[in-house]
Amino acid sequence: MRSFFSLASLVLLTAAASAGEKPNVVVLYADDAGYADFGFQPNCTEEMRNLTPRIDSIARDGARFTNAYMSGCVCSPSRAGLMTGRYQQRFGFDDNLPPGRQDGLELTETFGVKRLQSLGYRTGLIGKWHLGYPSAYHPNKRGFDHFYGLLQGSRPYYPIEKPSEHRVIQKNGEPTPESGYVTDRLGAAACRFIEERDEEPFYLFVSFTAPHGPLQPKEADAARIAHIKNDRRRKYAGLVVSLDDNVGRILDCLEEQGLTDDTLVLFTNDNGGQTQTGAVNTPLRGRKGQLHEGGIRVPWAVRWPGRAPAGSVVEEPVIALDLLPTVVEAAGAAVDPAWKLDGRSFLSTMTGGDDSAPLRPLYWRHHGGNGPRAMRLGQWKLYDERSPGAAAALYDLDADISESSDLAAGHPDRVASMIAALDEWESEMEEPRWGPNEPGRRNGAR
Repeated sequence: MRSFFSLASLVLLTAAASAGEKPNVVVLYADDAGYADFGFQPNCTEEMRNLTPRIDSIARDGARFTNAYMSGCVCSPSRAGLMTGRYQQRFGFDDNLPPGRQDGLELTETFGVKRLQSLGYRTGLIGKWHLGYPSAYHPNKRGFDHFYGLLQGSRPYYPIEKPSEHRVIQKNGEPTPESGYVTDRLGAAACRFIEERDEEPFYLFVSFTAPHGPLQPKEADAARIAHIKNDRRRKYAGLVVSLDDNVGRILDCLEEQGLTDDTLVLFTNDNGGQTQTGAVNTPLRGRKGQLHEGGIRVPWAVRWPGRAPAGSVVEEPVIALDLLPTVVEAAGAAVDPAWKLDGRSFLSTMTGGDDSAPLRPLYWRHHGGNGPRAMRLGQWKLYDERSPGAAAALYDLDADISESSDLAAGHPDRVASMIAALDEWESEMEEPRWGPNEPGRRNGAR
């Protein structure tokens, strides 16, 4: 890990730590955005560089993470891992939850917000759910005190004449009228949650659908994106600028309520960018749905005044599974080993403290025991396609972030040890409870 921070930042950090108060937490979660499509990213494309000033301000005023990952390469598995702090393959959640399924994220799994409720947090989810449709799987039953959003994975941005029960935007189980632009509705709902808070600290997860398709930008944003000539890319950029506007709306709301200094704000994305709808992942190889870096490495920035030094850069690899233990530690509590979390807190590295965290492996799998899998250990990334005739590939990510040079032939022992570690990890996982495109197995099948 490398962090850059000033003596003044260290003084503020020490003062904040001594206060001992639980911070509010706001997670701003984009959907299918490109790795190179935010101005705070060093490889941001020129056409997008000035389109995300409010999102960029989070990194400017806090820490940018260069090696941040989701535990899944598509929408709902990545959410399942983040929400529980456990590899989602442990409970058969390898693939996107199909529409209409009569199950979802296993009911025996405990959501992190349940842990936070026990620490005195009021919890809210705004936006996309995609973790279960029946009543027992509803956000309000899994630990969210307040839910305003949709149960399914996507929907049009403009009003639907006859929305299905899983695409309609609901408030705590009750459908709301179809009106307005969805990204604006979600930004406004996030602000209402903040404004209506009580005295207790809050955890707010804002799960935007933008810039996931369909590509329906607001006409009012046309002038800001007119310089982008490619039609698909321009429409995608329109979704991004609306996302940025509403991130700014939420940041302004925190400021107006006098909560900026008391709130940890995290911005990230649910998986790698979907290049098929206009995202750009330069310099990463691959896209959403793949286990190359372009499918799992994500933009990640954290702002916490007085704790995360402004302009700092964190190079230690982190994964979405780390969010829950980090928030628990920030609240002054300890993770119970009985929770069996797979993540670890990055609080110390984020705040410019101890950067000697022990090396640990990170694992990925998609489509079950016959699908592709991957592992990262330090600088090394093993990618195992598991398709006929395809041998496992080895990449040095420090020297080759684009995964362009397969070094497996020169490191047979390293490949063998990483394959063995992947095998051992996978032996603890469950086979998917549903396939990627159809209902598949019944709940409880292994």
